[in-house]
Amino acid sequence: MPSYLVETYLARDQADQRAARERRARLAARELTHGTAHVRFDHAIHVPEDEICFYVFDASTARDAADAAERAGLDPIRVVEAISSRKEVP
Repeated sequence: MPSYLVETYLARDQADQRAARERRARLAARELTHGTAHVRFDHAIHVPEDEICFYVFDASTARDAADAAERAGLDPIRVVEAISSRKEVP
């Protein structure tokens, strides 16, 4: 299943909200999976200096990843497919 990187804004002074946002992302992915979509929240990467937080979802489509992010209230800026070296097969 492809992975998607969801870019969001998270201000430096709101970094304490990251854990709650991750919980909402995980819950939203589970809720969507109970329907017709297959979505799994993997992890988040916060870059405080740039006030950006990336959420990584495994999903069938970019639209499914975006739907999970929107359902979680993450206000996605953009969603792009991401390839991680840790998942590559040698």
